[in-house]
Amino acid sequence: MSEAEMGEAGRARQSGGRSGGRAARVAERAAPLAEALRPVRAGLPGGQYRPLSEAGVAQIHAAALQALEEIGLANAPPSGVEILTGAGAVLGADGRIRFPRALVEDMLAIAARGITLHARDPKYDLHLQGSNVHFGTAGAAVHIVDPLTLDYRESTAQDLYDAARIVQHLDNVHFYQRTMVCRDVTDNYDMDVNTLYACLSGTRKHVGTSFGDPAHVAGCFDLLHMVAGGEDKWRERPFVSNSNCFVVPPMKFAEESCKVMEDCVRRGMPMLLLSAGQAGATAPAPVALAIVQAVAECLAGVVDVNAIRPGAPAVCGTGPFVSDLRTGAMSGGSAEQALLTAGCAQMHRFYDLPGGAASGISDSKLPDMQAGWEQAITNVLAGLSGLNMCYEAVGMHASLLGFCMESLILGDDILGQVMRCVRGIDVTPDSTSIEAMKEVCLGGPGHYLGSSQTLSLMQTEYVYPAVGNRMSPKEWAEAGKPQLLDRAIARKNEILAKAGSQIDPMVDAAIRAGYNICFR
Repeated sequence: MSEAEMGEAGRARQSGGRSGGRAARVAERAAPLAEALRPVRAGLPGGQYRPLSEAGVAQIHAAALQALEEIGLANAPPSGVEILTGAGAVLGADGRIRFPRALVEDMLAIAARGITLHARDPKYDLHLQGSNVHFGTAGAAVHIVDPLTLDYRESTAQDLYDAARIVQHLDNVHFYQRTMVCRDVTDNYDMDVNTLYACLSGTRKHVGTSFGDPAHVAGCFDLLHMVAGGEDKWRERPFVSNSNCFVVPPMKFAEESCKVMEDCVRRGMPMLLLSAGQAGATAPAPVALAIVQAVAECLAGVVDVNAIRPGAPAVCGTGPFVSDLRTGAMSGGSAEQALLTAGCAQMHRFYDLPGGAASGISDSKLPDMQAGWEQAITNVLAGLSGLNMCYEAVGMHASLLGFCMESLILGDDILGQVMRCVRGIDVTPDSTSIEAMKEVCLGGPGHYLGSSQTLSLMQTEYVYPAVGNRMSPKEWAEAGKPQLLDRAIARKNEILAKAGSQIDPMVDAAIRAGYNICFR
């Protein structure tokens, strides 16, 4: 017990019964808050940070339209050529599809805005209006990071399921997009099935996945309909989105992914239109021009989606990455990456379109101090810029090659602090009234520790870390000098010990009977 707590306990004994009142207050503070009273929650509005001037936004927009009209995109599949030219795009003699400015503007006019990405549990629905901010996972790591042995091993379907189970119990991770590749599943169809089902089994939050082959889509949708309780229930609340790399930067369509997109859009699945060029390699080196290319590519996707089904839900995934130009290696935790992401978020706001981009990637191989600063800087700028969907926000190491469960736990604490920054300072008549100051300063105790105002704001104004350590050095030593990683491991094990499957047992049995499921 701290000295302050000992003193309060002594005073309670002297006053005869105040300890019961304190215990009641402690119990009240420990009880879950109503969602509207929580200091941070999914969907808080950002947008306070704008790295681009209004003139800069207009210049990027004009350059993106010029690129679409003069350069266009190559390698559209025959079905895509038919869809796009039918909408008004032009197929050139060089095989490239070019987009007249009027076509882009017409499709922007009918594109879906203010969409909701549903979850199987409605309390986790993501409302992508305006600058509402949501943090979640993503990526395709091929390794699991062990922070104790310092080893990287191949990721498995069980790892994917376990990560989803952890996310279900993390307040500040709002959605779960596939984090890693099931390296133990050798058949490509089985890999897509296990990727989808491991995510759904682990969490009832919104899920994002991808399909490696157009031929895999139908079977995966049969599985989705089983989980939803029928195709009609699925179409009413589609709880999975397709992360679709429909372009291969610079300015080329990815034929197989385009076919997947066409099928998924018709089946009612929301799209993440992902452009993932790497500045200095597959995207231009200037930060502004890298944004131009990403915007141009995603606008082509907006045209494509709306030519297939007008108003179909889609997220503009302008996600350019950064290269370390000394080596060409990806640098996802850099300040330039944070600026790219924030600039893309500002362009989403300009178009008033739902948008997503990368934040929270670490180039560090382990959950160390480098990982902490990289994740904090990139996530803070993403949140403050009002990015709707912040992908790769937690757990990702080695520039997306490694995923760490303990880092996922630690990242939840980081995101809590980030969302508090996004929320900002509430300036109201109550929060600026000097009455509390009068009570304390004019004949009062001279401090605010026990004031009614302080106690009433403990839970609603302040965020407290789940594993972060705020002990004094004396308390820390008396507690056995606990290390941050030890606390993360303990919380991970505690969650996994209680987190079961989120699928009805009868549905799970039917799916396992019809598909080759490789995790338990």
